[in-house]
Amino acid sequence: MTKRKLKPFVVPVLYSLTVVVFVFCLYMIQLIIGKVTFKEENQDTNYVDSEIIEPNNQLPVVTNETVIIRPYTASNVSIAKDFYDYKAEADKQKDAIIYYENTYMQNSGVDYKSEEVFDVVSILDGTVIEVKEDAILGNVVQIKHTNDIISVYQSLSEVDVKKDDKILAGQIIGKSGQSNINKDIGNHLHFELYYQGQIVNPEEYYDKNVEDL
Repeated sequence: MTKRKLKPFVVPVLYSLTVVVFVFCLYMIQLIIGKVTFKEENQDTNYVDSEIIEPNNQLPVVTNETVIIRPYTASNVSIAKDFYDYKAEADKQKDAIIYYENTYMQNSGVDYKSEEVFDVVSILDGTVIEVKEDAILGNVVQIKHTNDIISVYQSLSEVDVKKDDKILAGQIIGKSGQSNINKDIGNHLHFELYYQGQIVNPEEYYDKNVEDL
């Protein structure tokens, strides 16, 4: 039996065909994968070639301003008795005098009244440093704030906080009520404000930025 030999040119041709087929297969696989990937990205991604923010529009800026708010939110609250101001006119000072048990006293805060019980809120973020029940002043809450500010809420009928509670500005801390020292006012809130250890007129501090005091 004779052994057949391949002609010299056959082996290179077969080798070349194998390489061509292999390269072609790789190309087709890459082409298919590329189409699938591009299609998936297209489903979730939007590409833009222009500015996202228009020239006249600006992003909102976060502010660190801390503004003192009023200790109530109801619209039907009014002032029953003003803070006693040594610099005020005689008539205004007279209206800021408290008469209790045959004694005249200067009002150390502002009394806010309403026919209906209203929510009492914290004027700033802070920490409750005292909660007590006083026979003369009623329920009392004191809150310490930044910049050496202390707010005091008296004559409360209900108290919703306790000592060491962290309080946010506008958070309800109780409800208006009555006190023995100001029975004639009826339902009200007696509010006092201390700044750097000195008692001040709250009406002159509302809507002010704490950093500007």
